[in-house]
Amino acid sequence: MSINVPSAFSKEDFKKLTNKKLNNDNFQQYKKLFTDNYKCPRGAEQYSLKEGLSDELLAKLDFVLKRIENNKQFDSLKDIAKYLRMLLEEKKYIVLFAYNGTGKTRLSVEFKSLGQQIIEETGEKTADTLYYNAFTEDLFYWDNDLDNDAERLLKLNSNSRFFSGLKDLEMESRIRPLLHRYVDFDFTINYESWEISFFRDALISGTTQRVDNIKISRGEENIFIWWFFLAVVQLVVDNVESYNWVKYIYVDDPISSLDDNNVIAVASHLARLMSDNDVKVIVSSHHALFFNVLCNEISNAEQMFLHRNTTNGTYILKDTRKTPFFHHVALLKELKKAADTGELYTYHFNILRNILEKTASFHGFAHFSSCIRKGEDEDDPVHKRILDLLSHGNYSLFDPKEMVEENKDHFKRILNNFLEDNNFNQNLFMDEQGQEAQE
Repeated sequence: MSINVPSAFSKEDFKKLTNKKLNNDNFQQYKKLFTDNYKCPRGAEQYSLKEGLSDELLAKLDFVLKRIENNKQFDSLKDIAKYLRMLLEEKKYIVLFAYNGTGKTRLSVEFKSLGQQIIEETGEKTADTLYYNAFTEDLFYWDNDLDNDAERLLKLNSNSRFFSGLKDLEMESRIRPLLHRYVDFDFTINYESWEISFFRDALISGTTQRVDNIKISRGEENIFIWWFFLAVVQLVVDNVESYNWVKYIYVDDPISSLDDNNVIAVASHLARLMSDNDVKVIVSSHHALFFNVLCNEISNAEQMFLHRNTTNGTYILKDTRKTPFFHHVALLKELKKAADTGELYTYHFNILRNILEKTASFHGFAHFSSCIRKGEDEDDPVHKRILDLLSHGNYSLFDPKEMVEENKDHFKRILNNFLEDNNFNQNLFMDEQGQEAQE
């Protein structure tokens, strides 16, 4: 990482650094690092950096200076990857937003590469990051049997550590229960040839028959690879010996082919999975709704926006907790839009409950029910029970379940009362034409 540590601070700037920027719960632990390594001799007008400090200590000082700034500037993606690794020594989750073309996937590769080392005795390469990105999908490739058009097989790159030890871990039984909730095909894995064949039951001449060697669609393939990846993550969570090398999980844009309903479901599912393991996790995305849902559902995640300065080629990481993306407002806009159009699905109850919980906590209440309107005409106990029941179901990633009409009515009443009682700017919830008319 390019190190840029000031050799000296004026007395005023040093006091501002130590007594203001570092004097809070988030950064208090760094204060001694600066007071130990910057000294102001009697009669001097500035604090000077001690001589002979190690590169490791200088890197730590540089990390802290970047950490406390809202806009952190980097010369390269590799420098950002080094910063993220240092940050994960303190944090468990990082959620990163960046527009397409900024370098998200390249950043995930740089992060992974920093954890790779060559063992001189054997020539083998070590690793510490299990990642999901465009390169993960490339570990699966088709042999379409162009000569005979009979045996269409999805092949696995058996040289990748991603597949280490799978043969003895019953991967089919781990993937199949999840996969069958969303698709109608089945599969078998040949661990000798590292090939996957697909089949499905079809109604032929009035009889259900098994059709072998089918070619699944690109969308179905993406679903299969995603669940394959999550099954491997579960092996990591279960501390399976074959995956004890995994220190970090890096997920880059897993929702490229999904509509907004499924984006919310995938983000919520991923958030729950992240909360159930001790591995450090980074998730990056170009999708604002996906980013907002993750930020809303993951407690204490570092939330950042990656931007590239096209003028000089540098990169900026912006802390979105200090200048927020208005995560709750963004989600409320999505809920209001769904409620107004009537396109309400069962997972919308989970998102609404999450927002109510955070609002209740902000106002000092112990339970989300404090944010449900109470009055003679409002059946708030029923609304509380409905939220309790309907916000704990499994998300259906690729077959979302629409609410029944009665539950839609309950949802709309709870949401609209909440928006009115908390005095939100109603212009936020207008469509684009309404906003233009208001202006």
